[in-house]
Amino acid sequence: MKALRILILALATMIASATSAQAVYNSSGSRCGTIESNGTVRNSSGASAGKFDNDGTIRNSSGASIGKIDSDGTIRNSSGSSIGKLDNDGTVRNSSGSSIGKVENDGTVRNSSGSSIGRAQGIPREWVAAYFFFFPFY
Repeated sequence: MKALRILILALATMIASATSAQAVYNSSGSRCGTIESNGTVRNSSGASAGKFDNDGTIRNSSGASIGKIDSDGTIRNSSGSSIGKLDNDGTVRNSSGSSIGKVENDGTVRNSSGSSIGRAQGIPREWVAAYFFFFPFY
């Protein structure tokens, strides 16, 4: 019986850690959603708004592909056309190569003027860039 309780506790812990979500905040500091470790994006009400797949595919709430993030940081729309890029230093560029913002190491997201437009800690930078600049799920 004790072994069964330990097993159940271990499974519950694994499930809880596998579904942990990181909050995403807007410019006023209000929580506007979450992104789970498996890539599921939820809006502020907790409803599924989309998903970032491990292969870089970005999906809407219906599961349809709406874009992709390439391994070099290029962000593409559903047609495969480049709509932007995340540089190694966190700079976010539009399809013309102009800087439109930055995702800083601490999760702060800034627009091209340097003003904070949000925050998302513990989430891959590519997902944060796509979320705030190209596919606003909130």
